[in-house]
Amino acid sequence: METFFVFALNGLSYGLLLFMLSSGLTLIFSMMGVLNFAHTSFYMLGAYFAYALTGSIGFFPALIVAPLLVGALGAAFERYCVRKVHPYGHVPELLVTFGLSYVVLEVVRLIWGPANVDYRVPEALSGSLFTLANIEGQGLSWFTGAGDAAICAAVGNSCTQFPMYRGFMALVALAMLVALWLLLTRTRIGLIIQAALTHPEMTQSLGHNVPRVMMGVFGGGCALAGLAGVIGGNAFVTEPNMAASVGAIIFVVVVVGGMGSLAGAFLASILIGLIQTFAVVIDVSAVSVMEQLGSPISFEHWAYPILKISVSPMAPLLPYLLLVLILIFRPKGLLGTREE
Repeated sequence: METFFVFALNGLSYGLLLFMLSSGLTLIFSMMGVLNFAHTSFYMLGAYFAYALTGSIGFFPALIVAPLLVGALGAAFERYCVRKVHPYGHVPELLVTFGLSYVVLEVVRLIWGPANVDYRVPEALSGSLFTLANIEGQGLSWFTGAGDAAICAAVGNSCTQFPMYRGFMALVALAMLVALWLLLTRTRIGLIIQAALTHPEMTQSLGHNVPRVMMGVFGGGCALAGLAGVIGGNAFVTEPNMAASVGAIIFVVVVVGGMGSLAGAFLASILIGLIQTFAVVIDVSAVSVMEQLGSPISFEHWAYPILKISVSPMAPLLPYLLLVLILIFRPKGLLGTREE
């Protein structure tokens, strides 16, 4: 039981990281109609900038500075590239962001090399946040930190630790979610952004610089990707292929949740995070199920090579199966409303 709770928390923290990354892409698309293929490249830049800055200013200042640098680069890219091709339609926008992703990849390889860098979790956030212990005769208990070693080592007891950094990832993602919601719904800036989206000519006539607003939206979305890179880069691996490794799953999140829907992106992120986390440990196949039911499948059966496949090797495939099902039965996504 304690393993289930820890896996659920790991799935939630991974899902929140996916949301942190996908929220920027969703924000850009919902406000501007631009599908940024280079979004995960800004995620990678956030991780590398944090790695470079951590050695000189420390992790926590880098947590603020690195996303700001990434956001500034994103705003400059919108001003001098995306805006130039915008009058020609969505295809040139896709192509210019697609080209940027390869430019960023090669620049990162030139500066930091092709191998992964030693970007580590800070010492202050290493270790266990709490320990869940299944104590024989007493049931489930929890302890702060690593728990009592004697209790965990006792015969009949089992302990599962939850990393402190996973909790920090979830806390940052939730704080970002609340801040983004407050910004868009409770501030003057949010009202201007929404007005620029729905009535750009009227907003411009009221004295607001609509192109500058859109540049800020694009830069803000890239900054969110950079923040996800700062948080996720040391939790996983910081290397030149990290953008490609998460690129596909982020687009799955955005499509499953609904193009342009932040609430949908949040729901899809949590759902996919939990699916992938739990699927890894489910070692069940159709063959094993039939054996348990007393109707074993022989090796000579024509479908045996397929039926013997368990759930755990299919974990990376499950989000894409979900994507296919969503596109078939609900093309707008779980909470999507945009028609584009």
